[in-house]
Amino acid sequence: MGILTLMYHRFDEDKYPSTNIQMDVFKKQIQIIKDLNYSFFNPGDLERSFTLPKNEKKILITIDDAFSSFYNTAWPYLKNNKIPFILFVSTEAVGKNGYMNWEQIKKIEENPNVYIGNHSHSHDYLVNFKKHEFINDIKIANKIFINKLGYNPIFFSYPFGEYSNYIKQIISENFKFSFGQHSGVIDINKDKYELPRFPINEKYGDLKRFQFLINLLPLEYKNLLPKEKFITKKNNPPLFSVEFFKDQKNIKNINCFSNEGNEWKKSILNFYENKLTIKFREKFTFRRGRVNCSLNDNGTWRWFGSQFSIQSD
Repeated sequence: MGILTLMYHRFDEDKYPSTNIQMDVFKKQIQIIKDLNYSFFNPGDLERSFTLPKNEKKILITIDDAFSSFYNTAWPYLKNNKIPFILFVSTEAVGKNGYMNWEQIKKIEENPNVYIGNHSHSHDYLVNFKKHEFINDIKIANKIFINKLGYNPIFFSYPFGEYSNYIKQIISENFKFSFGQHSGVIDINKDKYELPRFPINEKYGDLKRFQFLINLLPLEYKNLLPKEKFITKKNNPPLFSVEFFKDQKNIKNINCFSNEGNEWKKSILNFYENKLTIKFREKFTFRRGRVNCSLNDNGTWRWFGSQFSIQSD
């Protein structure tokens, strides 16, 4: 059925509600996953499982930025419960105030359930970089990982979930998988370099909402346009369309919401056979645009999301 990926950052850091989760809430979320009889996905199995049909859904935990609060607060709990995860590290921040150091990263990396991911060197807005600046940023990160860990990770996550076709192409030449910050469930039809994740924080960590999203299944599609996720003045709003498979059921039950004009609204949908198009009312505003679509499939909810990076005026 797929892999539902959760994204966390900080733990018990009240000053940063947009990236923080309270540890007691995190434990309750893990318990919800266990109570629903979902197992945790080992990232080491991703390559094999991604190419094979799946008859169950699993949960993948990812942690971005390698903050000290993760190491001190959440890591002991995950270790004791033998829960696998990916820790995405931006190399420039390592050892700075509030971040893990290389000794700590290497210590947890020794655990067989822990996988390290590359999160760029600078953790900057990569879509703003000139091509040579972006390539240099990735080269620096890769070199540091090889020097400190002896290898460059196979996993990458785009800072802020932002990327262009060019960025994605370079990442595909250096890594086996990359994650964004658009919501959805990984299935065998998803792009290995645009893997979805559900961001979890204090604002979106409500347990009722959490249980709803944990039960979501993938909303599969054959093709999604535009391929270019960096939106300039010339193509804002973008031409958005989704081609579904011909044998998909209940597809006309789909509802989509988008935040063009910096306001979430129900999207205007048009269907022609198995192709859905969305007519946006307004342009997307700087800095990120989103489209989320859900489908009630005979009582089971399916979901996918898309994120755009919007060029500034």
